[in-house]
Amino acid sequence: MKAMILAAGRGERMRPLTDTCPKPLLKVRGRPLIVWQILSLVRAGITEIVINHAHLGHMIEAALGDGAQFGAQLRYSAEGTALETAGGIAKALPLLGEAPFVVVSGDIFCPHFDYEQVKDVLAETDHRGNAYAHHERDIAWLYLVPNPDHHLQGDFALKSFTIANEAGVGSPLYTFGNIGVYRPEMFAAVTPGSSAKLAPILREHAARGLIGGEIYEGTWINVGTVAQLDALNAPLRDNPPSPPARSRT
Repeated sequence: MKAMILAAGRGERMRPLTDTCPKPLLKVRGRPLIVWQILSLVRAGITEIVINHAHLGHMIEAALGDGAQFGAQLRYSAEGTALETAGGIAKALPLLGEAPFVVVSGDIFCPHFDYEQVKDVLAETDHRGNAYAHHERDIAWLYLVPNPDHHLQGDFALKSFTIANEAGVGSPLYTFGNIGVYRPEMFAAVTPGSSAKLAPILREHAARGLIGGEIYEGTWINVGTVAQLDALNAPLRDNPPSPPARSRT
């Protein structure tokens, strides 16, 4: 399996830090945010990684190189102007191949997330070894997280491992954790090089019952402000690490 790390965002809320440093290179506990993700992927044996970039992208390539220092093989998808999430993924498809791939944002901090679990979520066969019909198999698998303070309204509900756009009785909305596994055909309608948001595509396929998912309850922080960055870099005694947690229901 290959991976893609999204690193093309401008990081407006992190200014002035991001005026001179790409947001994914900002350090948490002595290590750039994006490097936390690279090392987690490599630990799971996912070593072929594509990174897209736009704002100060040359600094990302200079800092990370070919990935050998991390045990990875890094390739880059440069965007002159950031193409939004779906647009960036569509442009990078020639580097990602024809099999399902995992995509994660380069500015989230989730050091305990185990990427070993993403490898089989879009299986081609059921538990008996029978191949799924094309219309039966999931086209994507999303990891949802409990709603953070800045996004209390949530994004999706989860019903028996199936992502739903609307919450039903006893089905609260959760926040999309910016970690997902996708089949390449999900982005077939996006013209390479064009800008396209991911949310409408997710909602379209969720409405058809084609997206699976689960809830991740371990440490997960979308580092969006200088205050959040400062809090993460406070002494460890003020930020005890949370144990890994995983829930599919």
